[in-house]
Amino acid sequence: MRKKLPIGIENFEEFSREGFYYVDKTMFIAELLRGWGKVNLFTRPRRFGKSLNMSMLKAFFEIDTDRSLFDGLKISREKELCEKHMGKYPVISITLKSVSGLDYRTACAALRGVIGEEALRFGFLENSEQLSGKERNMYQRLTEMENAQDAVFSMPDAVLADSLRILCRLLEKHYKKKVILLIDEYDVPLDKAFQAGYYDKMTVMLSNLLGNVMKTNDSLQFAVLTGCLRISKESIFTGLNNLKTHTITGDRYDEYFGFTDEDVDRILEFYHLSGYRDLIREWYDGYRFGGVSVYCPWDVVNYCDALLGNPEAVPENYWANTSGNALIRRFIERADRQTRGEIEQLVAGESVTKEINEELTYNELDNSMENLWSVLLSTGYLTSEGRISSKQHRLVIPNREIRSLFITQIQEWFQETAAEDMEKTERFCQAFARGEEKQIEEMLNEYLWDSISVRDTAVQKEMQENFYHGMLLGLLRHKNRWLVSSNAESGEGYSDLIIETPERTGVVIEIKYAQDGDLEKGCDRALAQIEEKRYDAVLLRDGMKKVIRYGISFYKKSCRVEKQRAAG
Repeated sequence: MRKKLPIGIENFEEFSREGFYYVDKTMFIAELLRGWGKVNLFTRPRRFGKSLNMSMLKAFFEIDTDRSLFDGLKISREKELCEKHMGKYPVISITLKSVSGLDYRTACAALRGVIGEEALRFGFLENSEQLSGKERNMYQRLTEMENAQDAVFSMPDAVLADSLRILCRLLEKHYKKKVILLIDEYDVPLDKAFQAGYYDKMTVMLSNLLGNVMKTNDSLQFAVLTGCLRISKESIFTGLNNLKTHTITGDRYDEYFGFTDEDVDRILEFYHLSGYRDLIREWYDGYRFGGVSVYCPWDVVNYCDALLGNPEAVPENYWANTSGNALIRRFIERADRQTRGEIEQLVAGESVTKEINEELTYNELDNSMENLWSVLLSTGYLTSEGRISSKQHRLVIPNREIRSLFITQIQEWFQETAAEDMEKTERFCQAFARGEEKQIEEMLNEYLWDSISVRDTAVQKEMQENFYHGMLLGLLRHKNRWLVSSNAESGEGYSDLIIETPERTGVVIEIKYAQDGDLEKGCDRALAQIEEKRYDAVLLRDGMKKVIRYGISFYKKSCRVEKQRAAG
């Protein structure tokens, strides 16, 4: 039976028991043990397998684990390592991705709930003969945190701040074995707190919680944390001298998050989809972690699943659609003239060189554009093509998926910006109905100058034309009483834009991107296509009294507009 594709599966045990396809990352365990660190922080963008790897660590190390889960996997060949470490430790494993709220009190209730629920997994501690009566009472207090409405709010912050250390101590005393601590999505509470306005309070809480369990905890074997951003040590890791941080620019562990070329080749061969390799590479490859080029696993798995259902399925923005992408929007909105030019370079497939600060706090993110560049790299919207110096990197957009996301966000920002000057937009639209091609050209060039454009270096011609098409469409649709159709079937093909006004004026617009910069020739080609394909047929059929045909050509931040009248 063909293995199922693991869309959204983050529990390692399910892969074996439910028959999901698994990309073997188990040598991450061996690398972690051999490169020993007391506290290990891994930062990677979302949807790159952090949670699955944490679940794998739990399944490997936890006492009484099902050893058969690792049968046939690479780590099983490490006989001595498995004998020494597999199933030998109590493991505390929590994820903080649900720790949020509109205020600090609510967020702390969620944090108590997460820790309390994990404490409940160790119900045997309530009657453990290895613990004193006082220690069993301490355990009961931890489990009370699971109630997020009543007992939770009567539990002091001081107890919450020490809860993980207490749980470690109780487990060590029961098992007589030190504890492994796994904390996934450690930075989410800070992100949510920053957005909701209680960042300082949450920073103090997490600093105390993590400091207690990782700094003054003799019961800890080692800890692993994951997140998207490397939060400044001075923020929540103050005084923690045993922290080893592994970011996307580091060479160690680079192949264990994301899919490598070899991983993708095997998946495609397994599902008989090897013919799509180049397309998948164009859309979803291009991230660089240390010295390895990787694909986003979420994208690859989702697109393979789509292809199995429909071999004609086209690639989609799977990764981009799992988030609001507010970071890109904030970046574009804050961009000055120079930064807009740099965004154009990126969209064109070129690189920009920037100094990267990989250690920030959330309240510093908006302090400067340089900080935003750093965050875009850490969160996967950009990737490093190589170092110039210890801190300077050549940044690029990793693939077509993220490039299309940038273009979409640029278009939406432009439309909203243009809508703020309704008088100007009205003049622009009316110029089309009046046949004022020079007025259109002048105003369109103004819009282009103030906008972020798609240049011609590496972007496909279709994407370039689509960008300008989207810009025009958004401006013209400000006329609510006009019927504005995009890619409408008319005559012998599909015209770019067709307009019908209440005054019975019809407009046909064909757009061309002048690869060679010859705007006049671009307009000629556009007008010739309108005539050849009879794009005005639908307007004549609908009884328009006057029909105006426009050929518009673009090249970077310049355009030319030509018109040709046709009898109605």
